[in-house]
Amino acid sequence: MGASLSRRTEGTNRTEMTPGLGDIPEGCLACVFMNLTPPEICNIARLNRAFRGAASSDSIWVKKLPTNYQDLLNLLPPERYQNMSKKDIFALLSRPVPFDDGYKEVWLDRVTGRVCMAISAKGMAITGIDDRRYWNRVATEESRFHIVAYLLQIWWFEVDGVVKFPLPADVYTLSFRIHLGRFSKRLGRRVSSFEHTHGWDIKPVRFELSTTDGQLASCECYLDDMEQDYENRNHKRGCWIEYKVGEFIVSNSETVTEVRFSMKQIDCTHSKGGLCVDSVFIIPTDLIDCKRRGILK
Repeated sequence: MGASLSRRTEGTNRTEMTPGLGDIPEGCLACVFMNLTPPEICNIARLNRAFRGAASSDSIWVKKLPTNYQDLLNLLPPERYQNMSKKDIFALLSRPVPFDDGYKEVWLDRVTGRVCMAISAKGMAITGIDDRRYWNRVATEESRFHIVAYLLQIWWFEVDGVVKFPLPADVYTLSFRIHLGRFSKRLGRRVSSFEHTHGWDIKPVRFELSTTDGQLASCECYLDDMEQDYENRNHKRGCWIEYKVGEFIVSNSETVTEVRFSMKQIDCTHSKGGLCVDSVFIIPTDLIDCKRRGILK
């Protein structure tokens, strides 16, 4: 019995001498981490102390940050990011960073580190917005800005906006987030009212965008029809729909890009109403495509 126990102990010692994951050189781990996404790096870092140390290296996380990440940091008070590691800076910028009085937000996609942006309806010029006969501001949890503009009725419908920002080089898609009908909660359930919804099936709404370097895009769309909207896989009434205006290319990360955008239906032969305007999104084009296909969460 003693000999048997001795053999087991010797076997255990030999096992303990076998190289394990913790013996992989940190430089090798860093090379592997360069090819992983930030969520993957954070998951692997939980395996052991060596992985955790390598996963915190600034040399890894600076590659995950966009080239202009300092422009995003400049929107924050310096004390928010001073003495932070690059990993912590990535985590900070992955949350919305407000600017222009809080009416606009910019953030990093958590998986790719690409720059995304949103502009609130309060950050746009809306014809008649201060006249409560035409428009109301509605507080809601369904907007990232917690407020939307609701149109009761108007003849001249026009929404314009502009954003100036040093976007990184990429191809971007600009879209409006719109909801036909007014929504609320009743007995804990979401309900939509279409009392004021009219006029959007008579003439199309025209969407436009332009950039300072001469890029233009436009499209027209009927906002209201009771048939199935196959592109968005839902009916147009009673749900949020992002209407793609177009794409634009940023080739120089060091200059400020100015993008102007609009949504209009200015045919005064008929009124229209019952529409919620939430925000405009500027997102890297292939990032949208990947999320639609379920490649990215």
